Amino acid sequence: MYTLAERQLRQALDAQKQTVRDQRQQPTAKPTFRWIMQKFQGIHWVNLDGQRQISNLNDERRLIIHLFGPPVERYYYASG
Repeated sequence: MYTLAERQLRQALDAQKQTVRDQRQQPTAKPTFRWIMQKFQGIHWVNLDGQRQISNLNDERRLIIHLFGPPVERYYYASG
């Protein structure tokens, strides 16, 4: 699964001519999946006034979610 996810992300980055920041904060189109998972450590589901939301989404994390496609987008952007 790890290798498949890494491959999917790298292909999507290449197809869209995008990059993400590596451990040294340099742009890369070939991140490791382990590094991508580390980038998501600070994201949490929170309940605010009875509504479920995600905290700490930034532009780069949104890009990664988008590049993984609809199944991942549905998970992160699901409400309730």
